[in-house]
Amino acid sequence: MQDGALLDAYSEAVVHVAETVSPSVVKIEAEDRPGSGSGFVFTPDGYILTNSHVVAGARRLRVSLNDGREEAAHLVGNDPDTDLAVVQVRASGLGVAKLGASEGLRVGQLVIAIGNPYGFECTVTAGVVSALGRSLRAQSGRLIDDVIQTDASLNPGNSGGPLVNSRAEVIGVNTAMIRPAQGICFAVAMGTASFVAGELLRQGRVRRSYLGLGGRTVPLLRQTTRYFDLSTEHGVLVTHLERGGAAARAGVREGDLIVRFAEAPIAGVDDLHKRLKAELVGAPTELVILRAKRRIVLSVTPREAPPARRRR
Repeated sequence: MQDGALLDAYSEAVVHVAETVSPSVVKIEAEDRPGSGSGFVFTPDGYILTNSHVVAGARRLRVSLNDGREEAAHLVGNDPDTDLAVVQVRASGLGVAKLGASEGLRVGQLVIAIGNPYGFECTVTAGVVSALGRSLRAQSGRLIDDVIQTDASLNPGNSGGPLVNSRAEVIGVNTAMIRPAQGICFAVAMGTASFVAGELLRQGRVRRSYLGLGGRTVPLLRQTTRYFDLSTEHGVLVTHLERGGAAARAGVREGDLIVRFAEAPIAGVDDLHKRLKAELVGAPTELVILRAKRRIVLSVTPREAPPARRRR
């Protein structure tokens, strides 16, 4: 009897979430290429959050609303580095999802995913938070941090749909699954999604700083880390420089090893990406390199990064 009551409580929670959030969930199609994805309305005036890879490169977008209406949509902004985008439809009477916070999530917590896998509209799956703080490689090549891992089943077409807690609050944007695996799915945390959505609404893009160099993560010799008293065992080997770029103007050379930037140790390319934030654009910033057994401190002034593109 007690187990039955618990099962009823679980069912009631999932049913409540599905009935509350489903009216905000939409299907998004690019009219000029095959495939579709999901999204959800998060403002009364028709702004929809979805994945970048759902809308990237599309010339025309069409949105199918939960009540059966179909509306043309336009792209407001796109951020391939976090696989997030915002589109808008001009329609009234829209269901609007309530945005929650991802900071207080716990492993094992009930979550519900809603989307349109394989075109089956408003499909609901339930599971738990399997892990927190994962990193996922975006199609632009950057790492997306603070990713939620869940076993709430996702399939092609779920991309861009909401991941929701038992209070019917969106705590993530479903973005990927590992195809050969069973129950390993990922969502961009709402903390990231809220920031990116705000930036896209304000200026149509997310500003980041840019050094104008290419590099790769390499291990450092043990004697090197000891001699220079480094806190990491890896650094970034500079493999090429943009002519006239910020790094080249600061005196960086090919073959230099970057070990510190913006007052933080750099253990690889991903560490460097994390530090290239908008507030560094135009700001002289300390860059520490190793060159020919010397530790050299340079002042580099990052520029604004060009729009990100999907990796081909």
